[in-house]
Amino acid sequence: MRNQPARRVAIVGGARIPFCRAHTAYRDASNQDMMSAALSGLVDRFGLRGERLGDVSLGAVIKHSRDWNLARESTLSSGLAPETPAFDIQRACGTSLSAAIAIGAKISVGTIDSGICGGTDSISDVPIVHDEGLRTILLESSRGRSLGQRAAPWLRLRPKHFKPVLPGVVEPRTGLSMGESMEITAKQWQISRQDQDELALTSHRNAVKAYEEGFYRDLLVEYRGVTMDNNIRPDTSLEQLGKLKPVFDRSGNGTLTAGNSTPLTDGASAVLLASEDWARERGLSVQAFLTHAREAAVDFVSKEGLLMAPAYAVSDMLAEAGLALQDFDYYEIHEAFAAQTLATLKAWESEEFCREKLGRDAALGSIDRQKLNVKGGSVAIGHPFAATGTRLLATVAKLLAERGSGRGLISVCTAGGMGVTAIVEAA
Repeated sequence: MRNQPARRVAIVGGARIPFCRAHTAYRDASNQDMMSAALSGLVDRFGLRGERLGDVSLGAVIKHSRDWNLARESTLSSGLAPETPAFDIQRACGTSLSAAIAIGAKISVGTIDSGICGGTDSISDVPIVHDEGLRTILLESSRGRSLGQRAAPWLRLRPKHFKPVLPGVVEPRTGLSMGESMEITAKQWQISRQDQDELALTSHRNAVKAYEEGFYRDLLVEYRGVTMDNNIRPDTSLEQLGKLKPVFDRSGNGTLTAGNSTPLTDGASAVLLASEDWARERGLSVQAFLTHAREAAVDFVSKEGLLMAPAYAVSDMLAEAGLALQDFDYYEIHEAFAAQTLATLKAWESEEFCREKLGRDAALGSIDRQKLNVKGGSVAIGHPFAATGTRLLATVAKLLAERGSGRGLISVCTAGGMGVTAIVEAA
């Protein structure tokens, strides 16, 4: 540790592989394969081959046991100097943004001068385990000292023991999936199906326009022949979205569909952070600065919606920064579901919520929707859980660099009733 005045945390830039729907282009790629590709692209973009960085923080939400040292192994495959340390991190869908906060904090206090944050996730390559009974048999057999002791547990083996167990997709505390939980919140906040579909359509249209303008050209690394996110639908319409049936509440009252929810996605992303001096010494331009961040959690079991924590985190972060919700030029709000984004916006507009839940004297107010997810959101681009945070960070940093001024707000909801938020300001 070092005791010194805080330094500004520079965002040099980001890189990612295109995000692809699960079981498509990356169906045979592992988390390490994808993360290594994104890191290698970042290293090449900024001329870092053979460079020793201060630290690297990466993570994945769904991991095989073989990925116990994912960050270090991916770093060793990235082209960076082997002496670059790395550590794993996991905070559900906020993983890579939390990684950015961790690396940023180290740079700020001077323990390192440079670092990379990022994340990856594969739904195509999920770990599949066997029945607990089979695991027990294997462990008992391995502990046996004699041939008889090793063989005896196998006498209990039955066909049921070969039934595979897929990773859990529900919250352990409630037994509800994220979509089921969000249906409850959507009803509480009276978020209509029409509004959700309209936000989803805007997400696709913004992403299509961003590609047409070449915005993602320097942010994307071709991987396995893929050059663009493959979930974006240039030809979708409100009529087509309206034909889709609800998938989480099929009682006739559901509003969340495959069209207004994020698809299951594979992908990886990373961002290079540094001190200003470190970047300047290497002739690297600073796109923006990571200036504030806040992580929060809510009691989603009995008091609040599962994905509402960002509403609280942003409020606290704004108070700390002395800013109003309207003091931003860009809002990158993760679209886990269109309903989640809309519920968060509605909460900030609510006098009652802001007074009773956030402890404010008045509502935070509304935002200019023209500044929301202007290059496409997660509904269109996709959402490899741990990779989304640094996708958002790289996007807003580039937007501010192109604009030459201003600030952006990032908000990510996560499983477990948590939220991760950040403020980025132009260099």
